[in-house]
Amino acid sequence: QLQLVESGGGLAQPGGSLRLSCAASGFTLDYYAIGWFRQAPGKEREGVSCISSGGGSTNYADSVKGRFTISRDNAKNTVYLQMNSLKPEDTAVYYCAAGGWDPLRGDCYGMDDWGKGTLVTVAS
Repeated sequence: QLQLVESGGGLAQPGGSLRLSCAASGFTLDYYAIGWFRQAPGKEREGVSCISSGGGSTNYADSVKGRFTISRDNAKNTVYLQMNSLKPEDTAVYYCAAGGWDPLRGDCYGMDDWGKGTLVTVAS
């Protein structure tokens, strides 16, 4: 089983920024698409963003487009989620997961391996 560890969560003010990291342990991320997902209290988990294995393709949920940026540094075996202009509705536990990239759909699939999550709270 692949091991993923998220970090970088915390408390941010509305309009502020945070950068989340997803680090792989015991395997290389090079061959995997990586997705960021979030689950707010009382809500279902939703996809936030995904990046292909080479980093050339990405997608974003409409709610975060223009505010969040996903990137990867395969040399550091890490994927990042830069979150700017944060809103209270971004408050959630954020998870990263590894899987494949579907070029026809332009989206991740088969996200079988998950980290334990990092909590992001946006409040003044």
